[in-house]
Amino acid sequence: MTAHHTHLDTELGQLLVSADEGALTGLYFPHHWRMPPAERLGEEAADPLFDETAVQIAQYLRSERQTFELPIRLIGDDFQQKVWRLLEQIPYGVTTTYGELADQLGNKALAQTVGKAVGDNPISIIVPCHRVVGSDGSLTGYAGGLQRKRTLLELEEGPSVRLF
Repeated sequence: MTAHHTHLDTELGQLLVSADEGALTGLYFPHHWRMPPAERLGEEAADPLFDETAVQIAQYLRSERQTFELPIRLIGDDFQQKVWRLLEQIPYGVTTTYGELADQLGNKALAQTVGKAVGDNPISIIVPCHRVVGSDGSLTGYAGGLQRKRTLLELEEGPSVRLF
C-alpha cells in the first residue's frame, strides 16, 4: 500500500494520522505547525494500523497505557533522527529539557537546534515531544498547542513529574 491517511476523533481533538508501507509516518493535531506535503499523506483510506492506533491512543488517554506498540517510520534528516530517538527514550511521566537533550548529543550549545528538531517531530504523542520543557521547567512551544501539552503532562504526572 502507498502513503495514506485518516482522521481519528480523540479527547484531544481530531488527529490526522498517516502511514506508508505498514508503518505510521505522522500524527498531527489540528492546526499543527508543520504539516507534511500532500504526497506524503496520500489518499484517505482505511487501514487496520489506523484502527490499532485509535485503540492505543484511547487507552493512553484513559491512563491504561504508558507505551505504544505501533510500527513507526520517522522521516527526517540525520540530526532530527538523533533527537527523535532521544525523545523515544524519555519514560512516561518524566520530563527533560532541550539543553539536557543537547548535552546528550554532546553539545549543550545545540539546545535551540534540538528545539527545532523536537518541533519537527512528525509523530506527536507516540514520539513524546510533549515531555520536553524549558530549562526552568516552563511549558514551551508545542505543535498541538500548550493546553494539549499541559493535558498530556498532567495525564502522565501521577504523583509528580520528574526530570529525565
